[in-house]
Formats: sequence, structure tokens, C-alpha cells
Amino acid sequence: MKPSYKYLEHTADVLFVAQAQGLGELFEQCALAVENAQVVLKGIKAKESKEIKLENSTLEKLLFDFLDELLYLKDTEGLIFSKFKCKIEEKNKKFLLNCTTKGEKFNPDKHEQKVDAKAITMHMFKVEQIKDGWKAKVLVDI
Repeated sequence: MKPSYKYLEHTADVLFVAQAQGLGELFEQCALAVENAQVVLKGIKAKESKEIKLENSTLEKLLFDFLDELLYLKDTEGLIFSKFKCKIEEKNKKFLLNCTTKGEKFNPDKHEQKVDAKAITMHMFKVEQIKDGWKAKVLVDI
């Protein structure tokens, strides 16, 4: 299975489904979908790098926290990302995320903005193991 994401029809917000063979790739695809919903990715240069380390008791909560952290970095530091390298581990009944992101500060004169994502929602949020790997469904409030 090739890692991918696709947007689904939704009346007011951004809804997407992502899939990948591994959990790290799934988190990367979800991150790309969130960023791509907000800005044209091809215009984002890998000038700055950020390490994101999180842990949670479930994969769903970990993915939610990760995507929420991306919105937090956009809102507080103006950072948008186009590259992600995520690793997920399970230790002591917890899931751990270690992700390296690459991007730059948003510049309205340089970057083509689409929508402004306000929040990741729990409505319809799902992470599940499927035959060929993993699948996630995410609704982003805009």
C-alpha cells in the first residue's frame, strides 16, 4: 500500500482519510493532509526543523495531540511544514511519537494560503488497523 490521504466532502470543515502500511507513515500522511488543507505545500521550503515528542495511552489520542501540536506551532510561531519523519513506539502501555518536521515561517507574500484550520475535532476521529496497514479519519474545524 502506498501511503496516501484524500479529502472527503464535508459541508463546513475539512474531512480526510489517510492510510499507510506503518504507523509512522500514517502520522506523516495525516500531518501532510492538515498542512495541505491550509497552504500549498510545494511553496514551503525546509528551512527550519522542529522535533515533536509526545506520548499518550492510545493511538487516537496520540494522533490527535500531534495534529493539534501542528496547529499550535502555526498559531504561536507561524510555522508551516512540508516534510515529516515520524516514528511510533509502544512502551509500558503507552504510545510514543518522535517526529522531525521541516518547514518555514508562513509568509502571505510567498505562500498560497487555502483555509485557516482552527482545531482538530474528535467528531468522526478514528484510527484503525486494516488489512494492509493503518487508516485514520480526521475532521479539521476551519
